Amino acid sequence: MCRFLIVLIGLSLCWLSGSVMAQQQQTQTLRNRQALEKEKRQNLERMTQINTILKQTTSEKQVGLGQLKALNQQIQAQSNQIGLLNKDIRLTETEIFELRQASEALTKDLNKLKSEYASMVYAADKRRQQINPLGFLFAADNFNQLVARYRYLRQYSNARQSQVRQMNNVRTMLDGKQQATQRKRQEQRSTLVTKLGESKKLESLKNEKNLVVKELSQKESELATELAESRRAVDRLEAMITRIIAREARERAEREARERAERERLAKLEAARKAAERKKAEDAIAAAAKAGEKPAPADVAKVESIDKAAETETAAKKPDERRNNNLNDEESALASSFTASRTRLPWPVTKGFISDHFGRKAHPVLKGIYVENQGIDIQTNAGEGVRSVYDGVVQDVTSMPGMNNVVAIQHGDYFTVYAKLKSVSVQIGQKVKARESIGTVATDKNGVSEIQFQIWKEFTKLNPETWLIPR
Repeated sequence: MCRFLIVLIGLSLCWLSGSVMAQQQQTQTLRNRQALEKEKRQNLERMTQINTILKQTTSEKQVGLGQLKALNQQIQAQSNQIGLLNKDIRLTETEIFELRQASEALTKDLNKLKSEYASMVYAADKRRQQINPLGFLFAADNFNQLVARYRYLRQYSNARQSQVRQMNNVRTMLDGKQQATQRKRQEQRSTLVTKLGESKKLESLKNEKNLVVKELSQKESELATELAESRRAVDRLEAMITRIIAREARERAEREARERAERERLAKLEAARKAAERKKAEDAIAAAAKAGEKPAPADVAKVESIDKAAETETAAKKPDERRNNNLNDEESALASSFTASRTRLPWPVTKGFISDHFGRKAHPVLKGIYVENQGIDIQTNAGEGVRSVYDGVVQDVTSMPGMNNVVAIQHGDYFTVYAKLKSVSVQIGQKVKARESIGTVATDKNGVSEIQFQIWKEFTKLNPETWLIPR
């Protein structure tokens, strides 16, 4: 009996150890599954936004670069979706493999439990033929031995019941794993069907893009004219932003010069006052010495105090790094908090997708021609509200050909620029909060509703994608 209990405990510990390792594996797989599902959900939301924005203006939209850029984003999102489905299939295969491993381990444990239980039943039956349980109890020499024999029989009975319960538990777990395996196989087949459908959609989008490129290629002269106009608009916008930043830098420098002059004036007055006090105290000390008298303690203390204060002021004078760009305390704090918000800034529109990225790239149609985006273009719904991405002060509101209305907002030594607005609801000098409405997006002649968004740090252009919350 004791040998059986030891075997049973050992088997349970081995099963527990294997169960812990399997649980760790399953936990990691579950994390991978959750991350994948989140990524799939985000990509589906992006695809839905792109499709909604394109369908909204289908009746007005003519073939143009805006449509081509949107198609490129559709193709990219569709390709991402197929990649995620492939990842899903591989992950499902891993899940099936782990379920199969768990099933095999449970089957092995169940066979061991059955074998041990069979041995237990055989031994019990054999012992029952030799010794009657009641006779075994009453054959005890004393009461203590009777109690010990009773406990032995009870433990033996409990061990058999525990063995049955454990076998039932393992059998239930095994059934659950086998059912889960079947579900995963069905999910995998469903994912494969979905992938096939998404691949057909991708092929259709590529064909549509080829038709658009072909049609646009027949309008090279028009595209060249549009490109020239676009470059002039970009140059005008850059000149405007540069002018604003230079003006703000100049005004800050002038303000700092005035404040420095005032500080210096006050410092001179204070120095003159202290010098006069020191001279008065020194004269009193000299007069006392000439008269052969002991100088007054207050006069000596006054001289020492003034000298000590002068030494402290000299030691405390350090260059103020904040004043390298002439920011005051409020502007410096705003610039610092803006810097800390990198990758966490809200989008300037609640719905939309990046249709053209930051930097230099080949023209999508004109061969050998390169274009440069100083910010990012975001296509959105017609009439969509545009909002400030951070607290700041409106420094300029203007209108210019090719950019419609433009709003520039200062955030310390940072500037955000919102171009291609249909209407503007703020004015120069107004303080705005993050997510506060500043206007609405304009829609061009081809039915494309798109804003140009830029971020500058003084005269340096930054990539807005690295500042906005990822979508």
